[in-house]
Amino acid sequence: MVCPGHPVPRQSMSRLDLEELAEIELQRDEEEATALGAVRRTPVAPMAGPDPALSMNHPFYDVARHGILQVAGEDRLGRRVVTFSCCRMPPSHELNHRRLLEYLQYTLDQYVESDYTIVYFHYGLNSQNKPSLGWFQSAYKEFDRRHRKNLKALYVVHPTNFIRVLWNILRPLISHKFGKKVTYFNYLSELREHLRDDQLIVPPEVLRHDEELRNLHTGRLPPPTKTPPPRPPLPTQQFGVSLKYLKDKNQGELIPPVLRFTVTYLREKGLRTEGLFRKSASVQTIREIQRLYNQGKPVNFDDYGDIHIPAVILKTFLRELPQPLLTFEAYEQILGITSVESSLRVTCCRQILQRLPEHNYAVLRYLMGFLHEVSRESIFNKMNSSNLACVFGLNLIWPSQGASSLSALVPLNLFTELLIEYYEKVFRSQDTHGEPGASGAARDGHARDRAAAGPARPPVPPRPLPVAGRPL
Repeated sequence: MVCPGHPVPRQSMSRLDLEELAEIELQRDEEEATALGAVRRTPVAPMAGPDPALSMNHPFYDVARHGILQVAGEDRLGRRVVTFSCCRMPPSHELNHRRLLEYLQYTLDQYVESDYTIVYFHYGLNSQNKPSLGWFQSAYKEFDRRHRKNLKALYVVHPTNFIRVLWNILRPLISHKFGKKVTYFNYLSELREHLRDDQLIVPPEVLRHDEELRNLHTGRLPPPTKTPPPRPPLPTQQFGVSLKYLKDKNQGELIPPVLRFTVTYLREKGLRTEGLFRKSASVQTIREIQRLYNQGKPVNFDDYGDIHIPAVILKTFLRELPQPLLTFEAYEQILGITSVESSLRVTCCRQILQRLPEHNYAVLRYLMGFLHEVSRESIFNKMNSSNLACVFGLNLIWPSQGASSLSALVPLNLFTELLIEYYEKVFRSQDTHGEPGASGAARDGHARDRAAAGPARPPVPPRPLPVAGRPL
């Protein structure tokens, strides 16, 4: 059993910071669930879906028919139990989330005069069916004192890091008293200690997921067949391989093909798209495009009819590099950016970039030049340098061990924002040939010109910069 109470970051983070982190955590949840599902062993007998007696005249039939909400008898203290199952939620375009909230209120209104319990089955929430984070905030705000007072327990089953981030987003709204009602359960067996097992309605998908988690925890999750030895990457591999590998396999081209293709496409067709890089895309579609790229097959983004797909592909490419573009070595240095005097931060960025390998520097310079172009169209796309930094910070740098903490988001995103906002100053050089946006050759994506130009390096500062009384 896991109880709430995650530490609050000392430095403030914007809502966009947390929203981007939530999207990344949700994508990881999907990938982990897919990996677990690939080795399922024991099938679970199917359960009945929504109440067969549900009338089409029900005022919320359009929502109720999915079986997202169920009334599941009583807990061991005699309190009515209402379950919310994310795995029953259809894709967002098939469900009006406002109606879902109204249906939740309608259902609870029948029980709030007495004590009641809510069981939230988190498994099944994904990028395709997730309501907006604003919806979660509205859901809490719109429940009046009656709902909150008589809710005696909120049980969250199978929590993930997405829930941790969501908790931090909602924390300013949630009273301490209400927070004490929330309890997290990693396994159904923990939940059953509080509820009557014979009355608990658990979707079969949740049962399967629980079995997979328990098997994984006890080490009883061998794959159905012998795992083949790891294979070397394909000669055409684009994702999950190093920059050096891509350079060697692409005739010395410094800018990886996926990065060049997506940047060129987005520059031509997406610069003024509202929310560029903020929207998600189907995991299945992204995996299919990755497979095509890795096999050396052509990808025509026009075929997908969604400008956000190449944007997600670009972020995915960066996130799947074996080492972050800004390198593991720079992580601790970047965390110190908030301690640097504001007037010295751009120079500090140049000093940190001076230590990057030349190939990393060339790729970073190319990418930041493009993102600077995107930010200059923010009146149309609503993506200024700060918003872009929230999206790209975690895709450019992460620690060698574990994941970035919530408190690390502030310096990581600030550093990224400085690179985008002050692109010309950070990457200035006497020779600007090959910079994105600086010449026709760069705009046309001519790889040979960029490779010939080579990365322009900032001069080494004459002395260390003072950071909180010590050299950076």
